[in-house]
Amino acid sequence: MDHILVAKNVTKTYGDFTALSNISLQIPKNCIYGLLGPNGAGKTSFIRIINQITHQDSGEILLNGEPLAPKHIASIGYLPEERGLYKSMKVGEQALYLAQLKGLSKTEAKTRLKYWFDRFDIGDWWDKKIQELSKGMAQKIQFIVTVLHEPKLLIFDEPFSGFDPINANIIKDEILQLKENGTSIIFSTHRMESVEELCEHIALIHKSEKILDGKLSEIKNAYKNNIFNVGLQVGEDGQGLIQSLAQELNIISSEMDEMEHQLNFKVQLPSSHTGEILSKLSKVANINKFEETIPSVNDIFIQTVNNKDNGQ
Repeated sequence: MDHILVAKNVTKTYGDFTALSNISLQIPKNCIYGLLGPNGAGKTSFIRIINQITHQDSGEILLNGEPLAPKHIASIGYLPEERGLYKSMKVGEQALYLAQLKGLSKTEAKTRLKYWFDRFDIGDWWDKKIQELSKGMAQKIQFIVTVLHEPKLLIFDEPFSGFDPINANIIKDEILQLKENGTSIIFSTHRMESVEELCEHIALIHKSEKILDGKLSEIKNAYKNNIFNVGLQVGEDGQGLIQSLAQELNIISSEMDEMEHQLNFKVQLPSSHTGEILSKLSKVANINKFEETIPSVNDIFIQTVNNKDNGQ
């Protein structure tokens, strides 16, 4: 697999504080890669090193197989969590200025800005000052100037901050389209539902160390614990049935849907006995639902961090 960015044993300290400890990551090309971790884990330090705002104390970072160097700044787009627009400048004037800093000519910058302003239907913002815009409106401008030079690698740090649900969906769709167009994306957020929707690979950093990384689907499969949600069509004595089943099965929780006459319960099964249990259940009631519970990214995040803190 080709990788847009490879980090090898990256360490960064600030005095006696270790921000990153021996971090190694491989970020595939043309994917959305979730960089996750609690506050203070080291994510921002890693992002700043990629952007050459600061430098690692040891280790190596490769971009497209080459050691990271100043020339690569033009290949990277960075949307920081803390935005950096000049409030007293007009939107169009500032967007042109930032585009030219990224190497675009004034003519090319105007052409691309017109495309994005039309796409977001914000053409009448051109002569407004940033301070006249709401936070969400300013976020759209920041997003545009981040992607305008069509970088090979985009880094989004909490890109949905300040957006209402409608505009968050608009930006989400744009991020997915950028990925479809061949851009590689590092996505850092605390919104686990966004990770579920967008990311194919993730890495989890905690207390300066990488504690988990890989393809999201494979991580989810690895964290499955044979818990199933079951729905049985029953008569009047649903409570008696659940008591009977509890003598043989490890039932975690249960509830009776009186309207639908359905007994719903969550059960943990031995991995090799699923077929046998299904056969038994079918003899006592009609099975309306039998589905394995796949852990969410949020569940995996909490479990992995807690295990690390507890020395497991």
